[in-house]
Amino acid sequence: MQKGFRAIFVRSVLQLVRRPIYWVAFFILPLFCFMLLTNEMQEGLPSRVPAAMIDKDGSSLSRQVTQNLAGMQMVDLVDDCNSYTEARHLMQKGDIFGFFLIPENFERDLMSGRKPVITFYTNMTYFVPGTILFKTFKTAAIYTKAGVAMTVLESVGADPSEVRPLLLPVNIQARGIHNPGLNYAIYLCNSFIPGVLELMIFLVTCFSLGQEIKYGTSRQLLAMADGSIVKALAAKLLPQTLIWIVMALFMEAWLFGVNGYPVYGSWFWLTLSEIMFVFACQGWAVFFFGVLPNLRLSLSVSALLGILAFSVAAFSFPVESMYPAIGIFSWILPVRYNLLIYIDQALNGIDIYYSRIWFVAYIVFMLLPFTLLWRIKREMAEPVYAP
Repeated sequence: MQKGFRAIFVRSVLQLVRRPIYWVAFFILPLFCFMLLTNEMQEGLPSRVPAAMIDKDGSSLSRQVTQNLAGMQMVDLVDDCNSYTEARHLMQKGDIFGFFLIPENFERDLMSGRKPVITFYTNMTYFVPGTILFKTFKTAAIYTKAGVAMTVLESVGADPSEVRPLLLPVNIQARGIHNPGLNYAIYLCNSFIPGVLELMIFLVTCFSLGQEIKYGTSRQLLAMADGSIVKALAAKLLPQTLIWIVMALFMEAWLFGVNGYPVYGSWFWLTLSEIMFVFACQGWAVFFFGVLPNLRLSLSVSALLGILAFSVAAFSFPVESMYPAIGIFSWILPVRYNLLIYIDQALNGIDIYYSRIWFVAYIVFMLLPFTLLWRIKREMAEPVYAP
């Protein structure tokens, strides 16, 4: 039996080549997700979100409100419901993401000063379309109020040039810095796609180590490394590391080169971040394999953490708005720091000094496995497979 770093490296390469599941995990699934997500987000900003209108008044003013709402870019009034119950059923089935309700006697009460209430409902289970509808519905309600107030004031003889400053005393100009087109893909694809890569690194790392214990080959691995668990893990995971680095660099080229997402900062720091991201993900995976040195349990934990990253790592919901007990989990995932470095370096283009702490977090993830090497070595020296 050959020994040494090179022998273990060759053994690991042969294991990867001979098992189709590794080819699927390394190339087919990540590439499929890369292309699927960028293709789905190629329009940039979601528009024409399905919604419904409930007009219980039927007056000329309520019809005008409906026409104004239907003319807005972000909403698509696909249904005209007769009741709240009907609209609620459509929203529960997923046919619409919200509905706008105009009450009975809306025009009459408004003109007589009784302050009728316009109600709108949005399904915030789907955060992005729900938020878009909420913003659009609120804008429509405010414009309706301002339009009626102007009409009433003009009807009693007020000068239109004097009325407008009263209704809108401050003009607001909103500018999306570094993303003026409000392109959701610039943010979401650069968070979800690294999240997919993180998930696959977790799964493959735990699977490859768990297979050694499951089939009792971990003793051979340690013998080839002369009993050194550091040499055994480094040589075994190095082929995977090289493949993941290639995939990470392809991801960077795919996002910023092929799809043309903006980079206002340094390419060097972005590339270094992707390489360190791979090492950090592998380090984190080896760590919780040391906590649970069992194929089934380590895969379950890695899958759970990898999936939770899409919701907990603040891709679609800010950490500041989460419950503290939930938001704290965003900081234990490498992809969170990948996102923060991307925002600092690619979108904001700030000096690396302000991102230094996120690179330090990568190093912490890399060093975590050293705290449990003794446990991994013990389990590999005396492998016991527990299905």
